[in-house]
Amino acid sequence: MDLTFCSLSSGSSGNCYYVGNGFHGILIDAGISATSIRKFLRNMMIPMDTIMGVLVTHNHSDHIKGLEVLLRKNYLPAFTTREVWESILSPHCLISTDCIREIPLMEKFHLAGFDIEAFPVCHDSPATLGFHICAGNRKITIATDLGHICQTSAPYIKAANLLVIESNYDEQMLKAGGYPPFLKARISSDHGHLGNHQTSLFLADILNENLTHICLAHLSRNNNTPEKALATLRETLPERGVFLNGHPQIFVLERKVPSGMISL
Repeated sequence: MDLTFCSLSSGSSGNCYYVGNGFHGILIDAGISATSIRKFLRNMMIPMDTIMGVLVTHNHSDHIKGLEVLLRKNYLPAFTTREVWESILSPHCLISTDCIREIPLMEKFHLAGFDIEAFPVCHDSPATLGFHICAGNRKITIATDLGHICQTSAPYIKAANLLVIESNYDEQMLKAGGYPPFLKARISSDHGHLGNHQTSLFLADILNENLTHICLAHLSRNNNTPEKALATLRETLPERGVFLNGHPQIFVLERKVPSGMISL
Protein backbone atom coordinates (compact mmCIF):
# COMPACT_ATOMS: atom_id res chain seq x y z
CA MET A 1 0.00 0.00 0.00
CA ASP A 2 1.31 3.47 -0.89
CA LEU A 3 1.77 6.11 1.78
CA THR A 4 1.86 9.73 0.66
CA PHE A 5 2.30 13.04 2.46
CA CYS A 6 2.03 16.69 1.65
CA SER A 7 1.83 19.89 3.63
CA LEU A 8 -0.98 22.29 2.73
CA SER A 9 0.34 24.94 5.13
CA SER A 10 2.93 24.92 7.89
CA GLY A 11 3.78 27.74 10.26
CA SER A 12 2.58 29.95 13.08
CA SER A 13 -0.22 31.35 10.91
CA GLY A 14 -1.75 27.98 10.04
CA ASN A 15 -1.04 24.25 9.85
CA CYS A 16 -2.67 21.50 7.81
CA TYR A 17 -1.18 18.27 6.48
CA TYR A 18 -2.45 15.46 4.24
CA VAL A 19 -1.63 11.75 4.44
CA GLY A 20 -3.00 9.33 1.83
CA ASN A 21 -2.78 5.65 0.95
CA GLY A 22 -3.95 5.57 -2.66
CA PHE A 23 -7.58 5.03 -1.71
CA HIS A 24 -8.36 7.41 1.12
CA GLY A 25 -6.75 10.28 2.96
CA ILE A 26 -6.76 12.05 6.30
CA LEU A 27 -5.88 15.57 7.37
CA ILE A 28 -3.82 16.48 10.38
CA ASP A 29 -5.09 19.78 11.79
CA ALA A 30 -7.14 22.43 10.02
CA GLY A 31 -5.46 25.68 10.94
CA ILE A 32 -6.25 27.39 7.64
CA SER A 33 -9.65 28.18 6.14
CA ALA A 34 -11.85 25.37 4.90
CA THR A 35 -11.95 27.14 1.53
CA SER A 36 -8.15 27.02 1.26
CA ILE A 37 -8.04 23.36 2.29
CA ARG A 38 -10.58 22.40 -0.37
CA LYS A 39 -8.78 24.49 -3.00
CA PHE A 40 -5.38 23.00 -2.26
CA LEU A 41 -6.75 19.45 -2.34
CA ARG A 42 -8.59 20.14 -5.59
CA ASN A 43 -5.38 21.51 -7.16
CA MET A 44 -3.65 18.26 -6.20
CA MET A 45 -6.47 16.21 -7.75
CA ILE A 46 -7.52 14.81 -4.35
CA PRO A 47 -11.32 14.45 -4.21
CA MET A 48 -12.80 15.81 -1.02
CA ASP A 49 -14.93 12.69 -0.62
CA THR A 50 -11.78 10.58 -0.19
CA ILE A 51 -10.93 12.46 3.04
CA MET A 52 -12.08 10.29 5.93
CA GLY A 53 -11.41 12.61 8.85
CA VAL A 54 -9.20 15.15 10.60
CA LEU A 55 -6.70 14.36 13.36
CA VAL A 56 -6.35 17.26 15.79
CA THR A 57 -3.11 17.92 17.68
CA HIS A 58 -4.27 20.67 20.09
CA ASN A 59 -6.47 23.69 20.58
CA HIS A 60 -4.29 26.58 19.34
CA SER A 61 -5.95 28.56 16.57
CA ASP A 62 -3.20 27.94 14.04
CA HIS A 63 -4.23 24.26 14.19
CA ILE A 64 -8.04 24.45 14.41
CA LYS A 65 -9.00 27.77 12.78
CA GLY A 66 -10.82 26.13 9.86
CA LEU A 67 -11.95 22.99 11.69
CA GLU A 68 -15.58 23.84 12.48
CA VAL A 69 -16.46 24.96 8.94
CA LEU A 70 -14.57 22.07 7.35
CA LEU A 71 -16.38 19.49 9.47
CA ARG A 72 -19.79 21.06 9.00
CA LYS A 73 -19.64 21.65 5.26
CA ASN A 74 -17.97 18.37 4.37
CA TYR A 75 -19.63 16.05 6.91
CA LEU A 76 -16.27 14.96 8.30
CA PRO A 77 -15.43 13.51 11.71
CA ALA A 78 -12.52 14.81 13.79
CA PHE A 79 -10.36 12.62 16.01
CA THR A 80 -8.49 13.57 19.15
CA THR A 81 -8.28 12.67 22.82
CA ARG A 82 -10.90 13.60 25.40
CA GLU A 83 -8.50 16.09 26.99
CA VAL A 84 -7.99 17.94 23.71
CA TRP A 85 -11.73 17.95 23.00
CA GLU A 86 -12.37 19.39 26.46
CA SER A 87 -9.96 22.24 25.67
CA ILE A 88 -11.63 22.94 22.30
CA LEU A 89 -15.32 22.64 23.06
CA SER A 90 -17.08 25.57 24.70
CA PRO A 91 -20.52 27.24 24.64
CA HIS A 92 -19.24 29.31 21.70
CA CYS A 93 -17.91 26.32 19.75
CA LEU A 94 -20.15 25.30 16.85
CA ILE A 95 -18.64 21.86 16.23
CA SER A 96 -21.47 19.33 16.15
CA THR A 97 -21.33 16.43 18.54
CA ASP A 98 -21.93 14.21 15.50
CA CYS A 99 -18.42 15.08 14.30
CA ILE A 100 -16.60 14.36 17.55
CA ARG A 101 -14.59 11.15 17.89
CA GLU A 102 -12.55 10.39 21.01
CA ILE A 103 -9.38 8.37 20.54
CA PRO A 104 -7.08 6.66 23.05
CA LEU A 105 -3.64 7.96 23.91
CA MET A 106 -0.72 5.75 22.88
CA GLU A 107 -2.98 2.98 21.61
CA LYS A 108 -3.53 2.06 17.98
CA PHE A 109 -6.78 2.91 16.31
CA HIS A 110 -7.76 2.29 12.71
CA LEU A 111 -9.02 4.85 10.21
CA ALA A 112 -9.30 4.65 6.42
CA GLY A 113 -6.72 1.88 6.12
CA PHE A 114 -4.22 3.53 8.49
CA ASP A 115 -2.98 2.37 11.87
CA ILE A 116 -2.63 5.51 13.98
CA GLU A 117 -1.27 6.28 17.43
CA ALA A 118 -1.57 9.61 19.21
CA PHE A 119 1.30 10.35 21.57
CA PRO A 120 1.89 13.23 24.00
CA VAL A 121 4.35 16.04 23.29
CA CYS A 122 5.53 18.85 25.56
CA HIS A 123 3.78 22.07 24.57
CA ASP A 124 1.91 24.82 26.41
CA SER A 125 -1.55 23.67 25.43
CA PRO A 126 -3.58 21.00 27.22
CA ALA A 127 -2.59 17.47 26.19
CA THR A 128 -0.89 18.39 22.89
CA LEU A 129 -0.41 15.42 20.57
CA GLY A 130 1.83 14.09 17.86
CA PHE A 131 0.65 11.38 15.48
CA HIS A 132 2.33 8.19 14.26
CA ILE A 133 0.61 6.96 11.08
CA CYS A 134 1.33 3.59 9.46
CA ALA A 135 0.27 1.88 6.24
CA GLY A 136 1.82 -1.56 5.99
CA ASN A 137 5.49 -1.17 6.89
CA ARG A 138 5.64 2.54 6.00
CA LYS A 139 5.51 5.05 8.83
CA ILE A 140 4.98 8.81 9.13
CA THR A 141 5.42 10.72 12.38
CA ILE A 142 4.14 14.28 12.76
CA ALA A 143 5.38 16.35 15.72
CA THR A 144 4.90 20.04 15.02
CA ASP A 145 4.60 21.79 18.42
CA LEU A 146 6.97 20.81 21.22
CA GLY A 147 9.47 22.56 23.44
CA HIS A 148 11.63 19.50 23.88
CA ILE A 149 11.56 15.85 22.88
CA CYS A 150 10.70 13.74 25.90
CA GLN A 151 11.22 10.03 26.52
CA THR A 152 7.60 9.31 25.61
CA SER A 153 7.60 11.02 22.22
CA ALA A 154 11.12 10.06 21.15
CA PRO A 155 10.38 6.41 20.17
CA TYR A 156 7.58 7.48 17.82
CA ILE A 157 9.82 10.08 16.22
CA LYS A 158 12.73 7.65 15.86
CA ALA A 159 10.50 5.02 14.21
CA ALA A 160 9.49 7.21 11.26
CA ASN A 161 10.35 6.72 7.63
CA LEU A 162 9.05 10.22 6.99
CA LEU A 163 9.38 12.66 9.87
CA VAL A 164 7.61 16.00 10.09
CA ILE A 165 9.30 17.84 12.94
CA GLU A 166 9.22 21.40 14.20
CA SER A 167 12.10 23.76 13.56
CA ASN A 168 10.32 26.89 14.73
CA TYR A 169 12.88 29.58 15.42
CA ASP A 170 16.45 30.60 14.84
CA GLU A 171 17.94 31.09 18.27
CA GLN A 172 19.79 34.31 17.40
CA MET A 173 16.83 35.83 15.56
CA LEU A 174 14.58 35.16 18.55
CA LYS A 175 17.10 36.62 21.00
CA ALA A 176 17.67 39.78 18.95
CA GLY A 177 14.07 40.22 17.82
CA GLY A 178 11.35 42.55 19.05
CA TYR A 179 9.23 40.09 21.01
CA PRO A 180 8.73 40.97 24.70
CA PRO A 181 10.85 38.98 27.17
CA PHE A 182 7.92 36.89 28.44
CA LEU A 183 7.09 35.73 24.90
CA LYS A 184 10.72 34.92 24.10
CA ALA A 185 10.86 32.88 27.31
CA ARG A 186 7.63 31.07 26.45
CA ILE A 187 8.80 30.16 22.93
CA SER A 188 12.20 28.88 24.05
CA SER A 189 10.92 27.02 27.12
CA ASP A 190 10.65 23.25 27.44
CA HIS A 191 6.92 23.59 26.71
CA GLY A 192 7.25 26.10 23.89
CA HIS A 193 8.82 25.35 20.53
CA LEU A 194 11.93 23.70 19.12
CA GLY A 195 14.66 25.94 17.75
CA ASN A 196 16.74 25.13 14.69
CA HIS A 197 19.75 24.05 16.71
CA GLN A 198 17.70 21.85 19.07
CA THR A 199 16.06 20.09 16.15
CA SER A 200 19.35 19.63 14.34
CA LEU A 201 21.08 18.11 17.37
CA PHE A 202 18.23 15.67 17.88
CA LEU A 203 18.22 14.66 14.22
CA ALA A 204 21.97 14.07 14.33
CA ASP A 205 21.41 11.57 17.13
CA ILE A 206 18.55 9.62 15.52
CA LEU A 207 19.43 9.45 11.82
CA ASN A 208 19.20 5.88 10.56
CA GLU A 209 18.76 4.07 7.27
CA ASN A 210 14.99 3.78 7.76
CA LEU A 211 14.52 7.55 7.95
CA THR A 212 14.22 8.51 4.28
CA HIS A 213 12.53 11.94 4.46
CA ILE A 214 12.74 14.84 6.93
CA CYS A 215 10.32 17.76 6.72
CA LEU A 216 11.20 20.79 8.84
CA ALA A 217 7.88 22.29 9.91
CA HIS A 218 6.14 25.14 11.72
CA LEU A 219 8.74 27.82 10.96
CA SER A 220 8.14 31.19 12.62
CA ARG A 221 7.38 34.10 10.34
CA ASN A 222 9.32 36.56 12.52
CA ASN A 223 12.10 34.45 14.01
CA ASN A 224 13.20 32.07 11.27
CA THR A 225 13.69 31.58 7.57
CA PRO A 226 13.77 28.39 5.48
CA GLU A 227 17.37 29.19 4.61
CA LYS A 228 18.42 29.45 8.26
CA ALA A 229 16.61 26.25 9.26
CA LEU A 230 18.26 24.29 6.47
CA ALA A 231 21.69 25.84 6.97
CA THR A 232 21.64 25.06 10.69
CA LEU A 233 20.88 21.42 9.99
CA ARG A 234 23.55 21.15 7.31
CA GLU A 235 26.14 22.76 9.59
CA THR A 236 25.22 20.81 12.73
CA LEU A 237 25.23 17.30 11.29
CA PRO A 238 28.89 17.28 10.13
CA GLU A 239 29.90 18.81 13.47
CA ARG A 240 28.37 15.69 15.07
CA GLY A 241 30.08 13.39 12.61
CA VAL A 242 26.96 12.82 10.47
CA PHE A 243 27.17 13.18 6.69
CA LEU A 244 24.01 13.02 4.60
CA ASN A 245 25.25 12.23 1.08
CA GLY A 246 21.70 12.78 -0.15
CA HIS A 247 20.08 10.52 2.46
CA PRO A 248 17.63 11.27 3.92
CA GLN A 249 15.94 13.81 1.68
CA ILE A 250 15.28 17.08 3.53
CA PHE A 251 12.45 19.51 2.90
CA VAL A 252 11.47 22.81 4.51
CA LEU A 253 7.70 23.18 4.56
CA GLU A 254 6.36 26.54 3.39
CA ARG A 255 3.93 28.70 5.31
CA LYS A 256 1.36 29.40 2.58
CA VAL A 257 2.38 27.19 -0.34
CA PRO A 258 1.59 23.46 -0.40
CA SER A 259 4.55 21.14 -0.69
CA GLY A 260 4.91 18.58 -3.39
CA MET A 261 3.53 15.12 -2.74
CA ILE A 262 6.05 12.79 -1.11
CA SER A 263 5.56 9.05 -1.65
CA LEU A 264 7.03 6.29 0.49
